[in-house]
Amino acid sequence: MKKFLRILGISLAILLLGLVLLYIFNYEYVLRAARITYLNGHNSAFIADYHAFDNRIIEAADNGQEWPKHPDYNSEEATEALEKINKELKTVSFLMIKNDSIWFEKYYQDYTPAIRSNSFSMAKSIVVAMVGKAIMQGHIESLDQPVADFFPQFDKELKVGDLASMASGLNWEENYYNPFGMTARAYYGNDLKKQILKLKVTETPGEAFKYLSGNTQLLAMVLEKATGENLSDYLSGNFWEPMGMQSNAFWQLDSEKYGMEKAFCCIASNARDFARFGKLFKDKGTWNGQTLLDSSFIERMTQARFEESPEYGYGLWLTNYREKEIFYMRGVHGQYVIVIPEDELVIVRLGEKFIRKDDEKHYPDFFRYIDETYKMLEDAS
Repeated sequence: MKKFLRILGISLAILLLGLVLLYIFNYEYVLRAARITYLNGHNSAFIADYHAFDNRIIEAADNGQEWPKHPDYNSEEATEALEKINKELKTVSFLMIKNDSIWFEKYYQDYTPAIRSNSFSMAKSIVVAMVGKAIMQGHIESLDQPVADFFPQFDKELKVGDLASMASGLNWEENYYNPFGMTARAYYGNDLKKQILKLKVTETPGEAFKYLSGNTQLLAMVLEKATGENLSDYLSGNFWEPMGMQSNAFWQLDSEKYGMEKAFCCIASNARDFARFGKLFKDKGTWNGQTLLDSSFIERMTQARFEESPEYGYGLWLTNYREKEIFYMRGVHGQYVIVIPEDELVIVRLGEKFIRKDDEKHYPDFFRYIDETYKMLEDAS
């Protein structure tokens, strides 16, 4: 018994020391991360975790527009291979928009069309679109405007477009699995602006693609300062309402105290509403006859900036697959809004898992969703 009590005492002392050290070295957010993830049965961020954070509402208009249903709506069943991958990777929503109508949709794990799911990094594409709107409205001069015009502490060579195209040269470390890294602090910490304003430009901006979540967060801070609005209100007034979103969405905040949206991730919405951004980009910025974005800006988003990095434009991933020009929004765990303009096709997949290979620019599951979609379309023809 004495031995047990001695071991228990030593264990408690080590635990207490660990907690004290976390606070001393400003890593207390790790405790928040553990509470949100492990206590909910996860080991990392998950698609329903917005419930555990402070959020700001992205308001939809009262007269939301329903997606029309294709005459052949759900007449074709998912292929056996699509069903298999959807179950293996824990898909919650799979949606196909053909000729601006819902051709196929299916939901899993008790999800329905209205249930929200975390966008993760698909939000980056939306933030870049918001920058395009701010340029249209004259809040930002152009993609070539220096970031130093808004935050003088940054190198004057760093341009707004460098942030949008992932070519900033900032010393952000993109690591999703290090609990003490910058990405984890941004996700679970409580003061994003303080963290971002500590960054430095350590490589020449505008020379090469390097995917960094910190780029989008700084871009959003520029947007906020330029427009004088928080991100959620600006998104609501300029996109969510005019695009007829049917549901309010939620954008995770770093904390109620500081109230900065996690711009690099974390818009909680549903497949049908996320799909509207695919249609907007497909239609070069026009929505029901109204120009929400300049077509020239959409052209910029969907063209690679660097010849040696053809996989990325400005806020969108790019590929030429099946001899088709494809661009898409992407979030960790396999959140996709895939746009294939020549076939008037938008594919949305939301779920819990994906197939990641660090040496590949595009993930294997992404191609499989496209292949199975075309098999279904071919079977129906």
